[in-house]
Amino acid sequence: MASIGVDIEEISRFSKRRYDTRKEFYDKIFTPDEIKYCLSKADPYPHFAVRFCAKEAAVKALNEKIFLKNVEIKMIRQKPIIRLPGKKKGLVSLSHTKNYAVAFVMIC
Repeated sequence: MASIGVDIEEISRFSKRRYDTRKEFYDKIFTPDEIKYCLSKADPYPHFAVRFCAKEAAVKALNEKIFLKNVEIKMIRQKPIIRLPGKKKGLVSLSHTKNYAVAFVMIC
């Protein structure tokens, strides 16, 4: 049986917590590869925010408590791929504007 989750966040929630001054905050949520990807962008905060949304949406779709760092978003050929704990399979859609990030996750 499939399940879905969605989350939306204000990007300012992340841009107010600058990576260089709040590294421990980011290290608790994001994998090293996610951090590297986001920091490679001119403005990393929309990318952090949308990945956080995907992690929260995955928690909602899974309907279980998991560490956010155990969900990873990778970009493969310009397409987001979600890696979930265990052998669970899922699909993810990410989007962001200047002010908001949103993600949908479907667990297959």
